[in-house]
Amino acid sequence: MEDVFRFADELGPAKIIHVHNPSIKLKGVLVVDNVAAGPAIGGLRMAPDVSTAECFRLARAMTLKNAAAGLAHGGGKSVIFADPRMPAAQKEQLVRGFAAALRNETDYICGPDMGTDERCMAWVKDEIGRAVGLPPELGGIPLDEVGATGWGLRHAAEIAVDYCNLRLQGARVAVQGFGAVGRHAARFLATEGAVLVAASDSAGTLHDPDGIAVAELITFKAAGKNVCDHPRGRKLAADAIIDIECDIWIPAARPDVIREDNVQRLNTKLVLQGANIPFTLGAEQTLHEKGIVCLPDFIANAGGVICAAMEYRGHNQTAAFAAIAEKLRANTREVLERAKCERIPPRAAAMALAVERVKRAMNIRRWALY
Repeated sequence: MEDVFRFADELGPAKIIHVHNPSIKLKGVLVVDNVAAGPAIGGLRMAPDVSTAECFRLARAMTLKNAAAGLAHGGGKSVIFADPRMPAAQKEQLVRGFAAALRNETDYICGPDMGTDERCMAWVKDEIGRAVGLPPELGGIPLDEVGATGWGLRHAAEIAVDYCNLRLQGARVAVQGFGAVGRHAARFLATEGAVLVAASDSAGTLHDPDGIAVAELITFKAAGKNVCDHPRGRKLAADAIIDIECDIWIPAARPDVIREDNVQRLNTKLVLQGANIPFTLGAEQTLHEKGIVCLPDFIANAGGVICAAMEYRGHNQTAAFAAIAEKLRANTREVLERAKCERIPPRAAAMALAVERVKRAMNIRRWALY
């Protein structure tokens, strides 16, 4: 068992639960980090190479994200060790089995994440009666379909460009991970005049300095093709997205894609973290020393969980998107202004903001509740 408690501190984790059902080849983990502000909301991730340590890091990111967004929810995360591209029937069995095992963990509300979607959340809801990011037929707001996280990234970008001598009109954008988050971020930024010059997926990178038609590429990917199958643009290795010269670089895939050993390859002015924990702390420090603005994950990509929290309370998409815009703009400005005034990295400013809010909630609640 991994020594995840080396990460433990005064905020959490509250509990770590391992789920194992050999009869259906199910292996999974739930980490509930902190519930001082309310029941934890966090996604269910499915991938063959996840770990308990990664699950804890993601759960902590959700604690900070929910606190920074001012939500009445703590942070949690769950993972299933499996290939999300497995046959649908087998995937349903694993998701339903995992949900059933967590039936009594009422301080955790499950949402979609990498490798899961609103259909998976419908299975969870059917098993245990609680989930967010549901299909519209079940009264939900399908986060990946409407692009809640991408919508938030667009509004964060509108504020952040003022701190790095940029304008969104004509800004060159590169998206690492043209999936549920990345494609919508590109779509919403394009409506503000930004130009997508590169996009990558697990199979490769598509690069065109003259601009890639975002709507066309989204349709292309929806047909089950890779970005490098597109007839136009240069075809490069997946890792080449790091080297693309751009104004805004958006990581929207896996954790730790930018580390101390490759951060010097980035050639950009602004990083908007669309994925969770996509940079190591050392890599972010390097960007800060180079004068590159890097807006951390739990500020930049909070649109999805804000939408989920609004859905959980019965609000519609219009109200959710209005809340995302308001919160993302306010938090981005507060974090970057604090970072500028105190001459500290944006993550340090964001951590101070979020931890202050978590601790205030903890001081109000009786200790046994968290």
